[in-house]
Amino acid sequence: MLLINLKAYRNTIGRGAIEVLEAAERVSEETGIEIGIAPQPTDIYLLSKNAKRVKVFAQHMDPIRNEASTGHILPEAVKEAGAVGTLLNHSEKPMTLMEIGEAIEIAKKIGLITVVCVNDDKLAKVIACLSPDYIAVEPPELIGTGISVSKARPEIVRNSVESVKSINEKVRVLVGAGISNGEDVKKALELGADGVLLASAVTKANNFYEKIKELAEGFI
Repeated sequence: MLLINLKAYRNTIGRGAIEVLEAAERVSEETGIEIGIAPQPTDIYLLSKNAKRVKVFAQHMDPIRNEASTGHILPEAVKEAGAVGTLLNHSEKPMTLMEIGEAIEIAKKIGLITVVCVNDDKLAKVIACLSPDYIAVEPPELIGTGISVSKARPEIVRNSVESVKSINEKVRVLVGAGISNGEDVKKALELGADGVLLASAVTKANNFYEKIKELAEGFI
């Protein structure tokens, strides 16, 4: 899967988010590659209503059960808005291990895919014990640098895949941080990853379609 995190980039909210979606839909149809987009929470409904092939993810959800939780993101609201899954524990929105476990449990009950972000292979092995759907390995020092983890730190990718699969073969591994082009994607897959998680490569691109197509070609 090619999972695009729109973070809080102002050019990819509202109409901008739709432009990314339209580009991703076109690429997915042309290549058959599975693509996901994680927009701002206020754009989940907008994108889900316009998505055909592309999967819409939340950037975060809170493992809350108490209705008196102002400002938190309710898992059921994420589901109701049309998202198929959610990121958890991104380095820019960290969670405790207990919160991650609770969020995974809730997600399973309501039918949401979980993508748990970790910073190294050791945490990846721990999280694998919680049986999320995906684990995304992203060394924080490489996020947004354009320096690909699959090239700069290939051992992290290889060790993470081995660690996760040794615990639970069903958990899929994504690679993130610095993924910028199709070659970075191809290298990640060669190291055993099942896909990639990225942001700025797309959000800062002059042409969303051309960049997403270039990245998708790394899967082919």
